[in-house]
Amino acid sequence: MGFGSYDESEQQEVDADFDDDDAVKSGENSHDGTIEFENGASSDELLDRLKEIKDEDDG
Repeated sequence: MGFGSYDESEQQEVDADFDDDDAVKSGENSHDGTIEFENGASSDELLDRLKEIKDEDDG
């Protein structure tokens, strides 16, 4: 058998028969709602801290 030739005996048979019971249903875990996150710091405090971090990296 030369390079690139095809031999069906070398091919593996794969069972691709999936049951619907085993399948993931994408709509099953959907979430319609909101989330709120409070870290206790104001936007100004966070921006000031970011500036401090950037200044530390530059210096």
